[in-house]
Amino acid sequence: MRGTLFLYVLRTYLRFALGILGGLVLVFVVVDFVDRAKLYTGPGWVRDAAELYFYKAMMSVQQLGPAALLLAAGTTVSALRKQGEVTAIRALTFGPSALYLPILVASFVACVGLVAFDERVATYSGRRVDEISTQRFNKWGDWRFYYTPKQWFRRGDNIFFLRGGGAQEGFQDVSVFTVTKSFTLQRRLDASGMFPVEGMRWRLTDVVERTFDGEGKTSVRQLPEAEYELGVAVTAFRIRPGRPEQMRASELREQIVARRDVGLATKQFELALHNRFAYPMAAFPAALLGVGLALRANRRGHLTAAIIEGLLTAVAMWGLMMVCRTLVLTERLSPGVAAWAPTVLLGLIAGAVWLRREGRLSLPRRWLPVR
Repeated sequence: MRGTLFLYVLRTYLRFALGILGGLVLVFVVVDFVDRAKLYTGPGWVRDAAELYFYKAMMSVQQLGPAALLLAAGTTVSALRKQGEVTAIRALTFGPSALYLPILVASFVACVGLVAFDERVATYSGRRVDEISTQRFNKWGDWRFYYTPKQWFRRGDNIFFLRGGGAQEGFQDVSVFTVTKSFTLQRRLDASGMFPVEGMRWRLTDVVERTFDGEGKTSVRQLPEAEYELGVAVTAFRIRPGRPEQMRASELREQIVARRDVGLATKQFELALHNRFAYPMAAFPAALLGVGLALRANRRGHLTAAIIEGLLTAVAMWGLMMVCRTLVLTERLSPGVAAWAPTVLLGLIAGAVWLRREGRLSLPRRWLPVR
């Protein structure tokens, strides 16, 4: 009997979750297309737009998945309650766990699936969206901010200005500035090429070396080729362009280390790495909260109330995530705290709702209505 009830609630929840997710994705795609339709022109635009929105739909599955799981939890319990099935479950001496357990099992599995989906599908889809938007429809947006190659780097006392090339094939038209602790220029190297030799040693070609003694005197020498110990290995310059959200977890970890080595900002990459797990896992306490709210006593307008409560919760958490992201980018909050704070807050609220329903948490008298 218990297994039959478990499967029944599980199927009901999954049906609502898939239906709500499909509806949210459809609304997103339609609204986005209507808003940007004038941008899609030229020969073969229908095929290209269809491909673009296929990848946008894949991205929106990851973005809207937690909200769908939250809404599905509330609507599942509300639908069962409206049909009198919750009362029947109680009459059979089954407690709230008969509703909580199948929904939490399904939502946890779905959260893990969303993490894998983001890692394998959404990251690739995001890159394809950028490629199609820029190359086919000439819509650049903030593309240059993420894809323009980095040219300025710093490691220890050396500041590098690398105008062209890459770590694998070597750099062209480079300048290396050596500064003192007081940020006074001590030496400047200008070269047509810079190539790795071994360890932290580099070979520079067509070199112009200027040294400054700090008293206004400058010495200059020109060399066809020279080797220098510059205090940085070639791996430190393997800076990959692109949006952090479109990189896999292993790539994010690699970029965080590489960027930190050469003095580039890493906060956005650290936040993206934490969010790879924190954002999908927020659906787990969100589903718990949805069940708790739907089981409140003397509740009216079950399905409507569940949808409104779910949407308000999703909007509130989205707003909190945006605030946390802003605090990270302005270096007022650590990426780990910013990524996991909404999930932890949802868990605390869901736990409080459950404890309140079980009579284990009482509100202060000033919060209770006056009779």
